[in-house]
Amino acid sequence: MKLFSLPISIVILSLFYLMSNAQTSRPVLDIMLSNYQYPYKVQYLNFKSQGEHLKMAYMDVQPQTTNGHTVVLLHGKNFNGAYWKTTIQALNQAGYRVIVPDQIGFGKSSKPIAYQFSFQQLAENTKFLLNSLKLNKIYLLGHSMGGMLATRFSLMYPEMVDKLILENPIGLEDWKLVAPYTSIDQNYQTELKTDYESVRKYQNAFYYDNKWKPEYDEWVYLLSGWTKASDYPTVALVNAKTTDMIFTQPVVYEFQHIKAATLLIIGTRDRTAIGKNTVKDPQLASKMGLYQHLGKETQQKIKGSKLVELDNVGHLPHIEVFDRFIQPLISFLQD
Repeated sequence: MKLFSLPISIVILSLFYLMSNAQTSRPVLDIMLSNYQYPYKVQYLNFKSQGEHLKMAYMDVQPQTTNGHTVVLLHGKNFNGAYWKTTIQALNQAGYRVIVPDQIGFGKSSKPIAYQFSFQQLAENTKFLLNSLKLNKIYLLGHSMGGMLATRFSLMYPEMVDKLILENPIGLEDWKLVAPYTSIDQNYQTELKTDYESVRKYQNAFYYDNKWKPEYDEWVYLLSGWTKASDYPTVALVNAKTTDMIFTQPVVYEFQHIKAATLLIIGTRDRTAIGKNTVKDPQLASKMGLYQHLGKETQQKIKGSKLVELDNVGHLPHIEVFDRFIQPLISFLQD
């Protein structure tokens, strides 16, 4: 096919078709991602919570020469520990031990459908993991939903967190003041319809502001690759419950209580806002998820915090512009 001789709209549609075809030809992922290889060795912590026997997957990556500090990386809702690969490498090279858990309900960890998901519970699970590794002081970095969890962890266990880094965290505004509530049952039905096209469309619009690159497809695959698995409804229900957790458990009112030295790394092109698509008033919807304002507002709420704004960058600075992301991160950790 000679794409260069066709109208640009046809070229775009053709490229999208080719990418979609490439994705659907990849293996169906099982819901524990046992047939997907993470960038580093995965270990498991077995424990009991809410009457469930669970296993929590994590990577524990040691540097060749240690500086004596440990960084814990917390993933976002639509991700897992695998997307931290380059961040782990850079932190290791700088001498940091790096711990990367998959939260219960995500990635390679257990997905209990009877679980009551809360940020407090996920924070407690994370602390249980760190206790098992005999860690009592950490640097904590959370991205997206992981930023909400990192905030909650820092509020619950301030003695453990020496430094806190929030990379495009969600929860910088209270969406339920504007967006109507969507029930777990409704979210479940939406999750059951998930496929490559729907995931890519969502991420392109909210995460990258319609500036897509082929390498982003890997993170689409990790969300859509298991939708054809026979037990995908388990994942769909867990996803619906964690969406409810994010929407109903805001941290925005507690930023002023954070005691740890804090760095905000904000891609200002980000437009992520839970429930934005359900707001009927276009003017109200257009004011949601404006990170060029939310970053500044949050810095004012967290006493003594630093703000690094990355212009023309979306929801995933550590994926989209790694060099611009890692430099202020390392500087802050070494300060």
